[in-house]
Amino acid sequence: MQRRHFLTSLAAGATAIAAALPDKIGMGYNTYCLRGLKMTDRQHFEQAAAWKLDALFLQDSLDPRAQDPAHWAEVKQWASEFQLHIQTGGSGILPKTPDQWDANLAAFRKNIARAKASGSPIVRGVCASFRHELPLASTEANMELAIKVLKAVRNEVLDAGIKVAIEVHKDFQAWEHKIIIEAAGKDFVGTYLDTGNPVFTLEDPLLTLETLAPYVLTFHLRDSVVYEHPNGIAVQWVPLGDGTIDFKQIITRARQILNPGVHIFIKPITGRPPAILPIFDDQWWAKWYPKARAQEFARFLAIAKRGRPYEKAVVQEDITGLTPPPVYQSALAYQQKEHMERSIAYARNELKLGIRS
Repeated sequence: MQRRHFLTSLAAGATAIAAALPDKIGMGYNTYCLRGLKMTDRQHFEQAAAWKLDALFLQDSLDPRAQDPAHWAEVKQWASEFQLHIQTGGSGILPKTPDQWDANLAAFRKNIARAKASGSPIVRGVCASFRHELPLASTEANMELAIKVLKAVRNEVLDAGIKVAIEVHKDFQAWEHKIIIEAAGKDFVGTYLDTGNPVFTLEDPLLTLETLAPYVLTFHLRDSVVYEHPNGIAVQWVPLGDGTIDFKQIITRARQILNPGVHIFIKPITGRPPAILPIFDDQWWAKWYPKARAQEFARFLAIAKRGRPYEKAVVQEDITGLTPPPVYQSALAYQQKEHMERSIAYARNELKLGIRS
């Protein structure tokens, strides 16, 4: 085949593939990002509708009636009223000590019931906030504990007709998440993919997506700056589009490999100072990443090498050992809403997300 004809046929094939991909993906926002505004659940529905979104993820609700079963029915009714896809769930699923096993399972089961009653197809769960906060001594033991917990609620989840979505948090790497899902049972367990957390576990978010794509039930976008630091690699969350991560590449890949019907939620959590990952510390590697994969780390290091510190003005919060003074609260609330609006605009205009818009 002549080179010109080969290139022509190649371009035609690419066009055919692109035409087969979904043009519109439902977009929503994650309510945790507006925590400073102290909104009720009803107010979140009204805000999502005002922004012409397609979905809402109620995470860590601050509504005074959040744990009232009668309120769960209201949430389902509001989702219908505003024509918004609703998702919700709980938080930590791992008992920190053996004597917390029963209490943790009870809380997990209540969150399953809440998700079902609210009309959510998933119930969110988290293994740990950070890798160093996992309750057991080894990574393998914590993975086994997660599998045990998930299997303990399997019948309740299946009876509810929903799935557990384990959030990709600052705890396990993608290959470890995959083992947990497959061992627990992919018939009722999947992934809550948050692109802001893999950078805390030395991982390229695109790699996370590619590894867990078959299991992704809900997809949350959060941007980060990642850059080299004298003591390691620095990571910091920023508004969508302001960071080092190539989200156009991520969304292009997501359109190719995610299951149809997955909604994308905008989730900027900003105002936190940079965290330093001490990659030059041998003991740190031995304790937390003894089985790290060199090729995967190389992809993460490549991101850091092209990154630089965040230079835009930001009001800081969540600083260890410090509580923001009351005078900060209005500034933080303003910043959270402005960063959310800016992130939604980027997703809508640059990533071409959203159906109503």
